Amino acid sequence: MLSHKVKYEYYLLNKPKGYLCTVSDDKDRKTVMDLLPQSAGRVFPVGRLDYNTEGLLILTNDGELAFRLTAPQNEIPKLYLVRVEGTVTPVQLNRLRAGIEIEPGVITKKCKINVIETSKTETKLHVTLTEGKNREIRKMFECIGRPVNFLKRLKIGELTLTGLDRGKCRRLTPQEVFYLQNL
Repeated sequence: MLSHKVKYEYYLLNKPKGYLCTVSDDKDRKTVMDLLPQSAGRVFPVGRLDYNTEGLLILTNDGELAFRLTAPQNEIPKLYLVRVEGTVTPVQLNRLRAGIEIEPGVITKKCKINVIETSKTETKLHVTLTEGKNREIRKMFECIGRPVNFLKRLKIGELTLTGLDRGKCRRLTPQEVFYLQNL
C-alpha cells in the first residue's frame, strides 16, 4: 500500500483592503492568493476578512488546523483594531460586551472591548472575539449607531503581524505552527 504524506504549508498574510478572502473569483477580482509567492502550494484562507477589512490571515492546506482555528466552540481569541464614527458611551460598550442581537435571532457571544483613544469625531477600540460571524464587528457597531471606518485583525491567539508589511506574507515558523496546533 502506497502512503502519500501530505506536506502541509502555513502562511501568515497581512491582508490589505481590496482583496477577497477566497481562492478564486469568477468576476476576476483580486484575491489573497495573488499576494502569495509563486512557490506556494494549494493553500486556502483560514476564516475570512471582508473586502474592506485588513490584517492577519492564515493560509494553509491543513484542514484540521483550519477547523481548530475557526470552530466557535474552541473560542480562539482574535484581536481587532476598530475605528468608529463618534464616541461610544459606557452603556453602548456594555451592550456590545454582553452580546448583542446583530440580526433577528443572531446574538453575538460576550467579547472584550477596550477604548484605546477617543476624540469628538471617532473612537479607536480593541475588540477581542472568540467567534467569527460574517461581518460581526461591523454589524455590532451598526446596532449602536456607530459605523466602522477602519477594521484590522491584529492577532489570532498570540500570533501577530509584527514585522510584516501590508500585502506581504511569510511562512509560519515550526514554533508558530506548534503553538496554533495546541491552542
